Amino acid sequence: MHSGLPESAHIPQLSAAVSKAIQQRYAESRAARFGIALEQFERIVSSVVLRYAEQAAEDEQVAVVTGLRLEELMLARACAAGNEQAWEEFLTRYRARLYDAAHHIAHDDATARELADGLYADLYGIPDDSGRRRSKLDYYMGRGSLEGWIRTVLSQSFVDRYRAQRKEVSLEEQVENGASFAATQDTIATAPDCGMNNAVAETLAELNGEERFLLASYYLDQRTLAEIARILRVHESTVSRKLDKLTVELRKRVRKRLQLQGISARRCDELLQELDVRDLDVDVAGKLKQETALGAFYKKDGSTT
Repeated sequence: MHSGLPESAHIPQLSAAVSKAIQQRYAESRAARFGIALEQFERIVSSVVLRYAEQAAEDEQVAVVTGLRLEELMLARACAAGNEQAWEEFLTRYRARLYDAAHHIAHDDATARELADGLYADLYGIPDDSGRRRSKLDYYMGRGSLEGWIRTVLSQSFVDRYRAQRKEVSLEEQVENGASFAATQDTIATAPDCGMNNAVAETLAELNGEERFLLASYYLDQRTLAEIARILRVHESTVSRKLDKLTVELRKRVRKRLQLQGISARRCDELLQELDVRDLDVDVAGKLKQETALGAFYKKDGSTT
C-alpha cells in the first residue's frame, strides 16, 4: 500500500547512533499501517531532528528521537498526504475532542461548529499548483501531543477570527450587536497597547538557549516536567524550580520595560494581570523557534504564573 507521501530524494545525514535510534522506533510508530516504509519514516524523523537539534551533540539528538510522539507524527503525516485510512482513524480519535475543545473556546454551538469545521478544512488541506497537498498537519512535529497541538491551532484560529471581526465591524455595530460578541469578548481579552507588544518581544529575545528550551517544551510542546527532566538529565524538581524562577523573572523584565515607557507601577501590574500572550501581535513560537504558539506566562491550568 502506498502512503501518498512525497518521495523526496534522500535521508538527511545523521550519525550512526542517531540513525539506529530512529530505526529502532519504526515498529512502535505503526507507520507501516499507512504504507510508510522505513526509508520514508527515517526521512521524516531525521528532518525533525535536524530542525530542532542540527548543531546539538549526538546524545542530545538521540534524546530528541526518544522524546518524539512518533505514532501521532506518522498519523499526522499520513493524513496530510491524504491517506484515507489515516483520516478515518484521525476522525475516530479526535473529532469529538475537537468539537468539545471548540465549544469550550467559543461558548456557543454555532461558533464552535464553524471553528471546528474551518479547522478540519485547514487540516485536510487542498492540492497546490504542483498537486502537492497543503495541510496544517505538516506543521505538527511530534514534540508534544497531537491533541494538544490541535487545541493550540484551534485557539489561534479563534483569536484570528476575533481580530478579523474587530477590524471589519465598527465599534457602533459591535455595541449594537453585543450579544453576538459576548462569548468572544469573554474568551479573548483586548490586546493591550502601551508598548506591551514590544516589551514582551524584547524580553523573549533576551532568552538564552536553555531558557528558550524550557519555555518551548513546557508551554508550547506541552511536555511534562518528567519528560523535560529526562531530556536534560536532571531531576524533575530542578526543572520545576527553573521554570518557576524563569516565569517570575520574565514578568519582572516586562514590568520594568513598561515602567521605562512611563507607565505607573500600578498600571503595569494591572496590564500583566490581564495579559494573555496569545492575543498579542508577537510571534511567540518564532521567538522560541517552535511550531506552535501559547501564552508562555500562563500555566497549564490557565492561571497566571
